[in-house]
Amino acid sequence: MRLSGKTIGFALAGSHCTLEEAVDPIYRLREEGADIVPIVSNTILTTPTRFGTPEKWLEAIRTATGKEPLKTIPEVEPLGPQKILDAVVICPCTGSTMARLANAIIDSPVLMAAKAQLRNQRPVVLAVTSNDILGLNARNLGTLLITKNVFFVPFGQDNPSVKPNSVAADLSRVADTVAAALENRQLQPLLVGR
Repeated sequence: MRLSGKTIGFALAGSHCTLEEAVDPIYRLREEGADIVPIVSNTILTTPTRFGTPEKWLEAIRTATGKEPLKTIPEVEPLGPQKILDAVVICPCTGSTMARLANAIIDSPVLMAAKAQLRNQRPVVLAVTSNDILGLNARNLGTLLITKNVFFVPFGQDNPSVKPNSVAADLSRVADTVAAALENRQLQPLLVGR
């Protein structure tokens, strides 16, 4: 069990079409021995969509982690000073979340968790999923690719003929990416076919 004794913050942002798939890596991280601290964005807490209600997602997260998710900036803020987490995973990491992180805009529990980790020079793992990563968000991707202690779950274009700017992380590689990040290395190859 590669992650035995490690405490991982698992932060979910509002890529609603990806949430069903995004819960599975929590189970894989737990199988690897990690203790999971769930964190959710304001969007997950407040936005019902055709993919599910806030209640559905909160229950799925509770079931996967056995814990109540952290839901507010004040709940998440102590993670930094207390150095509670070995790593933070943002999965899914939306283009909006990525842009805010790249520009140091800390306005949600998810981003506060990332800030807390970076403050402590500990890993932040991003599982990017967005229709505009290779469009307007490409500069933010570039900024984060060269940011110390930020690591990416391998990703690729998910539908290049219809959505050429769209990128999705390979969520089956989250645990591998976390294990590599804890060794201060980016899992390779970073760019994968989808």
